[in-house]
Parts: sequence; C-alpha cells; structure tokens
Amino acid sequence: MERITAFITGLIIAVMAVFNTELGKATTNEVSITINQITGIVALTAVLLLFRKNKTVNPERKKAPWYLWGGGLFGLIVITTNYFSITGSGATVAMASAVFGQCLMGIIYDITGLMGMEKRRISKLKAVGTVISFLGIMVMFAFSKAAISPLYALIGAAGGAITMIQMVYNSIFASYKGAFFSARQNVISGLIGIVLYSFLFNTDATINGWKAVPGIPVSILIGGGILACFVVVLANTIIPRIPAADSSVLMSSGQVMMAAVIDAALYSKLETALVAGSVLMIIGLILSRQAE
Repeated sequence: MERITAFITGLIIAVMAVFNTELGKATTNEVSITINQITGIVALTAVLLLFRKNKTVNPERKKAPWYLWGGGLFGLIVITTNYFSITGSGATVAMASAVFGQCLMGIIYDITGLMGMEKRRISKLKAVGTVISFLGIMVMFAFSKAAISPLYALIGAAGGAITMIQMVYNSIFASYKGAFFSARQNVISGLIGIVLYSFLFNTDATINGWKAVPGIPVSILIGGGILACFVVVLANTIIPRIPAADSSVLMSSGQVMMAAVIDAALYSKLETALVAGSVLMIIGLILSRQAE
C-alpha cells in the first residue's frame, strides 16, 4: 500500500507544480508561494481541529529538536525551481529533470545513511537504471524541436534533489509531532520566509502581483496549496516505511507520466522526443525498482 501511495504522490507533485507555475505567471513567483502557504495553513489547521480527538491525525507529540522546525524553507526553493524549469522547458522536461534529482538524492541517502536514514547497498542494476534515466533526459534535450537550455535541466534536478531532502527532513519531524502537525509547521515556516523575502527584496513586484489576485480563478489560487498539503502528509507517512531510493523511484514514475499528460493537454508540447525520453526515464526507474 505504501508503494501505491508513493506513486500517487508523484502524480500529485506534477499537478501541484503546474498549479504553482500558472499562479506565478498570473502574479509573481513570490505571491504564488505566499498564497500556497496560507492555503496550506488554513486547510491543515481545519483538519487538526476537526479531528483533534483522532490519534492518527493528532498523535501524542514529543519535543522535537529546534532545527526541524524550518522545513518550509526547502519548499520555497522547490517551488521556485519548478517555476523556472516548467516555464523554460515545459512540464515533461522539468519533471524528468526533477525526477532524476530525486532518484540521485535517494541513492545518496541509501549509500550514506544521511539524516539518520538506513544505509542500503546500491546494486549494479540500480546504477544501470539511473544511467538509463539520465539518457532519457538527454534524449529530450537532443531531439526536441524546441530549443531547450541545459540550464533548465540543472535547475529541475536541483529542485528534485531538494524535494527529496525536504521530504526526509519533514518525515523526521513528523516522527515527533505527527504527519499533519509537521505538514502545517512546514507551511508556517515557508510563509514566514517568503513574506520576509518578498517585502525586503522584491517589494514593488510583490505589491503589483497581489493586485492581480482578484482576477484569478479560485482553482488556480488554492489548487497548489491544497495539493501541497496532500504531498507533505503522504510523504511524511510513507518515507519512514520504505527505502528512500524506492520511494523516490515510485514518486518519480508518477511525476514523469503525469507531466507528459499535462504537456499534451495544457501546453501542446508533447513531441516524439519527449515521449521517447519519458519512456527511457520510466524504464530506468523500473530497473531501479527491480534492484530492491
């Protein structure tokens, strides 16, 4: 069940990234992030209050180290990298790059046991799968009709790696406070960070971005924030239960598949090269999964 949930989480991540990007285009990236954080705080607080007697939603909370309270700061970086990567290269290439970054970071966790994760041996088959996934990205860049800068692949991969770091970080905090409380704290810390940044370094653009908000459909306004809540809660639940590389592979497969659908449906960017690259990505991910 955890593995199915990981795959579904990947589907949600791809849709969430598009919601965030569209909101950022209509306002600014900073306004988009701020609205997402506010939406998440309201939604998660409502859940915590409605189910305050439910031990699954509100388990007994333990004292957590101070350095685990700032997970939302990772999220600011992830949303920003998604914004630039999707607007510069389309959803498929952006998600494929992010997927590669997630898988690579998952392997690093398994090799090193970083942040208290269990160390696991990386087989030759998993290494081959990772190389094939990388070749899939190269196919997208080499044969795509559109001129796509490799810089967007680096940005996307960095965002994917940071996504994996954030998920592990939040899951550790959730072991002290519960998945829903951890998710809410994640968006609270993110809100504090983005508000400070917006008004200290991008004041005029932020004010103009907020002026555009009344004309934006409600689905675009709150879609990314609501989906982000699902992603954080689901990730907090599944990551401690299965290997880091395994969860990254399953979430990545969902992201790549959904991104291809999004590109075809919304951006009319689905090309033979993108399809071929996506197939290679998925083959690589399946090989990595079989290596477990």
